Amino acid sequence: MNRNPVVAGTFYPSSKATLEGMLAKLFAGANKDDFGLVVSPHAGYEYSGKTAAHAINSLKPAKSFIVLGPNHSSIGAEFSIMTSGEWETPLGGVKIDSSLAGELNKCGILDEDVIAHAHEHSIEVQLPFLQHRFKNFGLVPISIINTDYSGEFLESCALLGKMIAKTIEGRPIGVIASSDFSHYLPSKVADEKDSKAIKKIIALDAKGLFKTLEGMDASVCGFAPIAVVMAAAKALGLKAKVIDHSNSGDATGDYSSVVSYYAIGFK
Repeated sequence: MNRNPVVAGTFYPSSKATLEGMLAKLFAGANKDDFGLVVSPHAGYEYSGKTAAHAINSLKPAKSFIVLGPNHSSIGAEFSIMTSGEWETPLGGVKIDSSLAGELNKCGILDEDVIAHAHEHSIEVQLPFLQHRFKNFGLVPISIINTDYSGEFLESCALLGKMIAKTIEGRPIGVIASSDFSHYLPSKVADEKDSKAIKKIIALDAKGLFKTLEGMDASVCGFAPIAVVMAAAKALGLKAKVIDHSNSGDATGDYSSVVSYYAIGFK
């Protein structure tokens, strides 16, 4: 099954030439690194593209990438995966790594669910960055509905993270958690809230992250994908580092109500 792009022309250009030109400019100032796992934002490229380029450019080359994104619409399964097909972007098609997806599907919490992915942008917006940086690679898309901050939900995220760690260890497979951070707050307030969450992420303290986010009524939309990647990083013995930080005010000039973006790497 082919999954056609749903935010080409809105979040990023629908023209291949225009998109390639935009990506080239975004990547021009991004340093390379060798992180195996990253957190990358998923807003419109004019807002979060610089930080996303930092995240994706810092990934080491891989045969396939597991991309976890939040399900903003809450349509479909709580933890949904596609194990076959191809995702289209203006830069071409990205085939799903069916073998890798099948391995991960054995963890017992994932459901094969195309509907959950049909209109969700959080995974799609990562693909042109990956295509620009790596050209050819396989994809495993996993969409997660952020249900709550309960211990039960955290355990499901941890289980998936440990399964990912077991599956990718010693193999050329990268992992991306797609997430923006604070939404529609004054820049200073957003920074204050985000810094508390970032401390828990750097410490790989997923339980503390959930408690912190719940306590300050945070709006980190991809907290579940982040928790999964934190669990995987912890199982692999990796350390976390902030690569880049920006917010929408950097593009608009309006810092009274911003959405904030972080690139975080794990190695």
